[in-house]
Amino acid sequence: MTSTTEQLAAQLSATTLLRFATAGSVDDGKSTLVGRLLHDSKSVLTDQLEAVEAASRGRGQEAPDLALLTDGLRAEREQGITIDVAYRYFATPRRRFILADTPGHVQYTRNMVTGASTAELTVVLVDARNGVVEQTRRHAAIAALLRVPHVVLAVNKMDLVDYAEPVFAAIAEEFTAYATELGVPEVTAIPISALAGDNVVEPSARMDWYGGPTVLEHLETVPASHDLTGCHARFPVQYVIRPQTAEHPDYRGYAGQIAAGTFRVGEQVTVLPSGRTSTVAGIDLLGEPVDVAWTPQSVTVLLADDIDVSRGDIIVPSGDAPATTQDVRATVCHVADQPLTVGQRVLLKHTTRTVKAIVKGIDSRLTLDDLSQHPEPGRLVANDIGRVTVRTAEPLALDSYADSRRTGSFLLIDPADGTTLAAGMAGDSFAAAAEAPAADDEGWDF
Repeated sequence: MTSTTEQLAAQLSATTLLRFATAGSVDDGKSTLVGRLLHDSKSVLTDQLEAVEAASRGRGQEAPDLALLTDGLRAEREQGITIDVAYRYFATPRRRFILADTPGHVQYTRNMVTGASTAELTVVLVDARNGVVEQTRRHAAIAALLRVPHVVLAVNKMDLVDYAEPVFAAIAEEFTAYATELGVPEVTAIPISALAGDNVVEPSARMDWYGGPTVLEHLETVPASHDLTGCHARFPVQYVIRPQTAEHPDYRGYAGQIAAGTFRVGEQVTVLPSGRTSTVAGIDLLGEPVDVAWTPQSVTVLLADDIDVSRGDIIVPSGDAPATTQDVRATVCHVADQPLTVGQRVLLKHTTRTVKAIVKGIDSRLTLDDLSQHPEPGRLVANDIGRVTVRTAEPLALDSYADSRRTGSFLLIDPADGTTLAAGMAGDSFAAAAEAPAADDEGWDF
């Protein structure tokens, strides 16, 4: 038993990890696709499958409803829709996966933003009977904004259109043209039937006109890189450690998680936004001193000089420090029910720093139909995507979102009740969307 466990552990450590999310309109079959993926790849435990079968029989269904593998909330099962982001972890001999099954209902678009913010691939489902609809375009726009490197268009329910190739070809052509105009770097279109299992894990015998990969085959082979050590080094300070013990009477350490890049003992660093400089005198990892640390390790950094450093500051290499600013121009996805208006006072949360801010201008709103910009709309309402200018009370060390998904992103928060108003991406995200996607795989958590 021990040798088998060790062999499995060694096999998992040798495989790569892919984070991916599903998106699509209501009833396009996202949860069914995920359930089919888990079921046919033998990633469902026996007791889980038995529970799904029992729940399906209780609803009068003869066959197990695989969507119940992900729709875990009672309200989701009662309404037959996905509300919250359901995370699932599974593995095949070729790769490990973290899957975020996101809601399709327009009311829960903000949960789709959450799930896709850390994804390296997004599966956008389309009902073959309905084609590309407004919510499909919205999800494509969000994937482009979040700089998801790979997008899969899964044209589902092909069994309901007699597996007709022209139906699939027309939808794939329309979506690919739209996504390309947004700047999505890669779109792979796959015709499937999640209910019947066609082209999900096994190739379909009823669509012999399709010669591409199945969904699982594509997920197993798409390039995925997690090497963030070469990115701009950034260390947001989360906590200042002062144990004041007899053993370490003068210990002052700055704890947090390295957002990107690598830090070394002896390296000259700058603390932002103050601009003070020092040298890394030591790095503690799990209570032990190390000479070098890299993302995403959680460490404690010790500096050679006794300078003022507190939660919310960012430690960066002195030769690679971003400029600080109080005027933030960004693209935002508005996720709250109440509108965002010019002159509104908000809180801006960037990494571990939260500052007071005011919305100085709403420069434009994206029109999903033709991707035109509606100038000076005055406000943004739920699910709108627009460009804004925000003035902060204190300077921030923001990277461009094109360079870092972690240190280029922020949240706008209602100071009255803590509600998340908008998810922001510093810089002109759409103008730079055709460039290489950001390498940083961290994102937002609402």
